[in-house]
Amino acid sequence: MSLLDRDIREPLFEWLEANHSMVRILEEKQIGRSRADVVAVTEQGLIGMEIKSDADTYARLSRQVKDYDRYYDFNVIVAGTSHAGHVAEHVPEWWGIVTVEMDRGQMDFYEMRNAKPNPKMKIEKQLSLLWRPELALIQERNGLPKYREKSKEFVQKKLLEKLPADLLHEEIVHALFERDYTLIEAEIDAFRAGRR
Repeated sequence: MSLLDRDIREPLFEWLEANHSMVRILEEKQIGRSRADVVAVTEQGLIGMEIKSDADTYARLSRQVKDYDRYYDFNVIVAGTSHAGHVAEHVPEWWGIVTVEMDRGQMDFYEMRNAKPNPKMKIEKQLSLLWRPELALIQERNGLPKYREKSKEFVQKKLLEKLPADLLHEEIVHALFERDYTLIEAEIDAFRAGRR
């Protein structure tokens, strides 16, 4: 049975929840010129996951690999069995490889290769994933000026200058764990109202 992206997603979320004590799953995040299928926010950091179903090709993968590598602490390709024999040729050695197949009516995930820390991750790219109110909370928690009238890019630059990379990384992970999509519109409106 050929597996499509939609067949893999929900079981993948369940597999992630079973394999991490704490995980927050974000879908379809724009990164550079690519879109990350799944981002798992874990205590270890951000895991970018690219799904290659049996119906997918490798046509865009080299560009996707470059984009994923700039944003995430770890990267994993989740591949249907039609890719299992040769997927390793298409991703760097630090990428994890998980294969997925249907076995007796159940989706079966097999970790062919563990993901290693991504040597190309850029903390400024991770910081760009945050919304302006989230940046404001990091400023507040770390006793930094508010810079209410300044742009998001200005605030990102200040955070990169003022906070050590390991602390900033913790703050980014924390912000993404806490993100509430149901409240963000109200939070952004409140933030903008406070700037007036």
